[in-house]
Amino acid sequence: MMFWKSVVGKLWFTILLLVSFVLFVLTVLLLQFIESFHVDEAENELTQLANKVSVILENHEDQELARSITWELADELTSIVIAENEKEYWFSPKKYENTPTFSMEDIRADRELSKVFQDQKNVSKLTRLPEEQQKNSGNKEEVLVVGVPYKTSDGKDGAVFMSQSLQAVQKTTEHTTKYILLAAGIAIILTTVFAFFLSTRITYPLRKMREATQELTRGNFDTKVPILSHDEIGELAIAFNQMGRQLKFNINALNQEKEHLTSILSSMADGVITLNIDGTILVTNPPAERFLQSWYYEQKMQIDEGEEIPPEAKELFQRVVNTEREHIVEVTLQGRSWVLVMSPLYNQSYVRGAVAVLRDMTEERRLDKLRKDFIANVSHELRTPIAMLQGYSEAIVDDIASSDEEKKEIAQVIYDESLRMGRLVNDLLDLARMEAGHITLNLESISIYEFIEKINRKFQGLAREKDIRLTSSITLDEPEFVLDPDKIEQVLTNLVDNAIRHTLEGGTVEMAVQSAAGGIKVDVKDTGTGIVEEDLPFVFERFYKADKARTRGRSGTGLGLAIAKNIVDAHSGSINVHSKVNEGTTFSFFLPRKTVYPDRI
Repeated sequence: MMFWKSVVGKLWFTILLLVSFVLFVLTVLLLQFIESFHVDEAENELTQLANKVSVILENHEDQELARSITWELADELTSIVIAENEKEYWFSPKKYENTPTFSMEDIRADRELSKVFQDQKNVSKLTRLPEEQQKNSGNKEEVLVVGVPYKTSDGKDGAVFMSQSLQAVQKTTEHTTKYILLAAGIAIILTTVFAFFLSTRITYPLRKMREATQELTRGNFDTKVPILSHDEIGELAIAFNQMGRQLKFNINALNQEKEHLTSILSSMADGVITLNIDGTILVTNPPAERFLQSWYYEQKMQIDEGEEIPPEAKELFQRVVNTEREHIVEVTLQGRSWVLVMSPLYNQSYVRGAVAVLRDMTEERRLDKLRKDFIANVSHELRTPIAMLQGYSEAIVDDIASSDEEKKEIAQVIYDESLRMGRLVNDLLDLARMEAGHITLNLESISIYEFIEKINRKFQGLAREKDIRLTSSITLDEPEFVLDPDKIEQVLTNLVDNAIRHTLEGGTVEMAVQSAAGGIKVDVKDTGTGIVEEDLPFVFERFYKADKARTRGRSGTGLGLAIAKNIVDAHSGSINVHSKVNEGTTFSFFLPRKTVYPDRI
């Protein structure tokens, strides 16, 4: 910082300028006073001397002697003119070249000096020598001229004129000026020292405050300003320290509030996007980031300026800003449904942006679709057996069946359809209990060889009837395994039954069991019609059925695979499917080895 721009420089310059101005005024007034004083003193002395001369001339009858006595009173700076009248006058001898002299013509020509003859009174005047005498004598200083009237011995009016150069007065004034200037210089030096001392005393705590302020700007809110005095600057330091403590408290409170809001935003299941008035994104949270990443991926990461959000969201933002009201829109990105609720943000009286809350409604939409499909499927599955029960019941009531054999056949159909309805209801109840978590596993250690052989024998008759070869293969490190045999039998029954029903005559169905890391893996393979790729993600959902064109004979309820998945999940296992159309399907499930025997999972 330049010295003149600092507080020290400004204080020093102000004090020095003020003192210099005061000294200048005092010097001018003092010099004027001294000069006037010396001139007045010289005038009084010269007047007294002229009165003495007039007394000498009046008291001596011998005027020649009186004049010679008078000439002795003249000196280097003083000359005397004695005039008995305007025509008779005498000049003192000029002993020195610089002695000022006036001619009688100059005196008569001067209006004030000539009043001595006219008014008979004392006259004094400051004037300068005529130009010719100034050139001859080189004396250019002012001259004091005094005129005093007197009475001659014969009673006539005369006058004594005395002129004296003010050179002595001017020399005295010059000496006085030197001393005054010397005193002023010493005063300025002392003032400079005092000004620096005073300004540094004042600015030291100010510099400390500046340093503390710079520390505050760096975030060091523990900085304290030393309190060096108990005046206004000390009070300012106290107020500054209080401000620092309050600022630290407020900053900590803001940081805590910011962290609190950040934690809330990060832990929210809904996405939040804050937009500026120009549509640029200010703040987002992780769910909102996933939404934006889906948009960027859909645009192949080529996002132009102003296209940071989808067009639907941008149009919604414009409506919110224009109407200053909350609006809602649903956007579909990458197969997921998002609901955007956008509200305006205000800066006092005007809109400064908007905040959008995004909710992923994909699961809700899927569950809603499942609910509708469930109702439709249950209605469809129950409609056929109920219609058949109604139709055959009416046949019995109307005595359409004439023979006992026909009545027995109708009763058998009614019985089969009632069993089908019972299976459907039981499967629905079992599935509901499983999905609610109310499934009990009766775990026990069994022989896998005997268990698979039992399943194989159970379906050999159905396989021979369909002309399908049913085989099994087992590769295990340990023959014993802990599981719930009834529940796993239900899983294998569903899988093998589906495999036989969807395999053409001459095909093959194989059950393969092998050891895997931490458990066993079971595969049910067939060479049937297969499942199209679009249906693979939905095979484990309720009421899923393959295309009727690829099924043979009795179709199932569509709940078997959903039940199988819940049973495998209850064993902490996993199940999946791989299939190719017209080549076959493989259902695989993995069961981890258990070391405990829980009663309920």
